[in-house]
Amino acid sequence: MTSAPPVTKGEKAYDAIVVGGGHNGLVAAAYLARGGMRTLVLERREEVGGAAATGDLAPGFRAPTLAHTVGRLRPRVVRDLGLARHGLQLLSPDVRAFLPVGDGHRVTLWSDPVRTADELRSAGLTADADGWLELDRVVRRLAHVLDELATVTPPDPKSVGLGDAISGLRLLRAYRGLGRRDGAALLRLLPAPVADFVGEHVESEALRAAVAFGGVLYSSLGPMAAGTTATLLTDSAGGGGAAGQSTFAKGGPGALAAALAEAARGFGAQVRTGAEVTRIITSDGRATGVALSSGEELNARAVVSTLDPKRALLDLVDPVELGPHLRWRVGNYRSTGCVAKVNLALGGLPAFRGIEDQADARLRLAGRIVLADSVDALERASDDCRHGRIPAAPPIEATIPTLLDADLAPPGRHVLSAIVQYVPYRLADADWADCRDVLVDLVLRRLEEVAPGISQLVEAPQVIVPSDLERDYGLTGGHPLHGEAALDQWFAWRPLLELGRYRTPIAGLYLGGSGSHPGGGITGAPGANAAREIEADL
Repeated sequence: MTSAPPVTKGEKAYDAIVVGGGHNGLVAAAYLARGGMRTLVLERREEVGGAAATGDLAPGFRAPTLAHTVGRLRPRVVRDLGLARHGLQLLSPDVRAFLPVGDGHRVTLWSDPVRTADELRSAGLTADADGWLELDRVVRRLAHVLDELATVTPPDPKSVGLGDAISGLRLLRAYRGLGRRDGAALLRLLPAPVADFVGEHVESEALRAAVAFGGVLYSSLGPMAAGTTATLLTDSAGGGGAAGQSTFAKGGPGALAAALAEAARGFGAQVRTGAEVTRIITSDGRATGVALSSGEELNARAVVSTLDPKRALLDLVDPVELGPHLRWRVGNYRSTGCVAKVNLALGGLPAFRGIEDQADARLRLAGRIVLADSVDALERASDDCRHGRIPAAPPIEATIPTLLDADLAPPGRHVLSAIVQYVPYRLADADWADCRDVLVDLVLRRLEEVAPGISQLVEAPQVIVPSDLERDYGLTGGHPLHGEAALDQWFAWRPLLELGRYRTPIAGLYLGGSGSHPGGGITGAPGANAAREIEADL
């Protein structure tokens, strides 16, 4: 990249303008400001955070609007930005997931894999107990390499430089640390379907489905699709093993966004809400600033978009600057969403089958509640979604955050947050305007199967479908990960090979959102990695 021109003198001149105040935008801005750059964040909505938001559900009730856990947030981001000093308090229960099984039985996945194995043995699942320990060991070992991969910038396919060589050596060292057996397993499993990987270790349908769910959550892919094991391992890169992460922010995900915004401001960044960027200004092949819907224009040495790639490049960049071929390729980037969110204000704690009493419920329901009947059921639901149908029994990941954070609801009442998987962006034979109540009823029927009487506890529901995510949160196609997490949109190919290093062909324009490596989820990694590259360039 050519060297950047000196910053223009004037009231509205910045080193970097970050477009989008989601968690990645705030992370990027905080790192850039910490590095001494005059940085501005512009957020279209009236509050920062994007998918990391806590909103009003009913009088006295506040719920995680979209994402409900923050366990994948990179520990280094927390340390570097001093988020604890800015009010971030993380809550990590001993339980990772509760799996209601038919006939009132249950399986509980604990943070300690040995405790999980002991409980499986006591339930007569001895083979699964041994298999669980090996599955957890393999996931933790292989995810360590993916964790290292998440911190590097993908190599430049046209010119491998010193930085690429250093990153390659780091990855080689991590890979060699696996040993011959696990090293061979990593190469074999990255392109494998998650259903096959999990099936090698455990027999119980509930266990298979719960772990496989981690390889397809937020994706339209079914568990038998190639590359879904790589997604599972990437999801486990921050720790958690086969049981996954179940860490919450006190105050909901919005508290994380607030801490990030305060950290950015503490380093000197400015954060503006209600400021919609309508155009990225370019001159002579270089991004020089942005134009707002108010008519205001701001100039900068670098423009960092943390919007999804389609919205950034197709909606905000002059088509002539991008060129017809790259516009065509970006247009074919897959970003059709398949996830809905249903939040419920509850008049009390629901009684789940297989749980003995309130004390047991507060212990076992404090993490994630996974409703996934079997791997085959997951696959059938993904087929329904691809054909524009709402599955009859959609997989659900639910949490009851008020068990750890009672301030989110009035005394004695609770909030249930449900991520509903395989809900199509477009319905084949209906319109979402007519089907919101249908989705709520479907979710309640699913919950009634494992928690009889929960429908009578509902005081207020909230429904967010993929088209809402597109309209209200600026996510093209309603995809919460800014694009499908498939092998052809992974690592150096995320979002495209020529855009995989956070840079674009337009000098001074960068991508730093979930559509860039290492992908979606509340990690902060794309924003942190992009900031590192921008600092190097400037």
